[in-house]
Amino acid sequence: MLFYLASLLEQYYSAFNVFQYLTLRAILGTLTALVISFVVGPILIRRLTLHQIGQQIREDGPASHLSKAGTPTMGGALILVAIAISTLLWSDLSNRYVWMVLLVTLAFGVIGGVDDYKKLLLGNSKGLSAKAKYFWQSVVGLTVAIVLFVTAETPVETALVLPVFKDAVIPLGILFIPLTYFVIVGSSNAVNLTDGLDGLAIMPTVLVAAAFAVFAYATGHLVFADYLGIPYIAGVGEVVVFCGALVGAGLGFLWFNAYPAQVFMGDVGALALGAALGLLAVLTRQELVLVIMGGVFVMETVSVILQVASYKLTGRRIFRMAPIHHHFELKGWPEPRVIVRFWIITVILVLIGLATLKIR
Repeated sequence: MLFYLASLLEQYYSAFNVFQYLTLRAILGTLTALVISFVVGPILIRRLTLHQIGQQIREDGPASHLSKAGTPTMGGALILVAIAISTLLWSDLSNRYVWMVLLVTLAFGVIGGVDDYKKLLLGNSKGLSAKAKYFWQSVVGLTVAIVLFVTAETPVETALVLPVFKDAVIPLGILFIPLTYFVIVGSSNAVNLTDGLDGLAIMPTVLVAAAFAVFAYATGHLVFADYLGIPYIAGVGEVVVFCGALVGAGLGFLWFNAYPAQVFMGDVGALALGAALGLLAVLTRQELVLVIMGGVFVMETVSVILQVASYKLTGRRIFRMAPIHHHFELKGWPEPRVIVRFWIITVILVLIGLATLKIR
């Protein structure tokens, strides 16, 4: 909205031309989302506390978590509001990629919100059933996958790009649809599994989103894409503003979610942010790099899969508790140590992912 206003005012005062620069709008988007989070955060926490929308703690979990019972949750709504407002203010709303990533994020947020609502307000401990949750995630994921496939303007938009190897592109054809579905839905649930400790999920999400801002900018810039040997996709650069908004909203949320947390994200935030990262990976054609940079999310998901498979097949557990962050807690690691070490791992993995831009 402000982008269009600046375009109109540019006719009368040339200084407004500065708002045409994508990097400036991304910075403004980040700051706008951050300010919104700081302003709205305390209000939301008070409302959640007033309505007793608090976290339910598993009795079989670490004993240190029992004190968290009743902590306000569904704080992910704060992230979504900040992202949506900031993106709408500073993005070029004629860009289809901006609308795709924003609507998919909000749609997954609605799915998570319904799950949280049933758990916390209706007293249904199971929330939205697993079948219903995956059904609606699949509807959204398949819809955006089909739209991207049908509207693709160049072959590379539906091809699998291999990092490190120069000009290594595998045409996927119709297989692009299931791959996109798997990346979006899988990423959504992976972030949701990771969201078990104060600040554990949000900081890696912020770091990965910041990295995708770099990928999106380079992918949407003809000169940079050619120099770096990555696919050029016209228009993708505009999602840098969305990435900035996600980073700002995430950091603002972390202010309240840092240990000891004043508010938890809930499924409304975790499912939405995971889907956003998955779609950003698809739009920039960096699905494999997402696996690297989001290694913490992958590790958490794999630990659950291995735990369930081992118990069903052998009756034994591999980890003391899954997801794996609980395993380290039960081994005696203090919660802040687990959180910070997982953050450090993410920083390293994100740097490795960014290095693939140049190593080709």
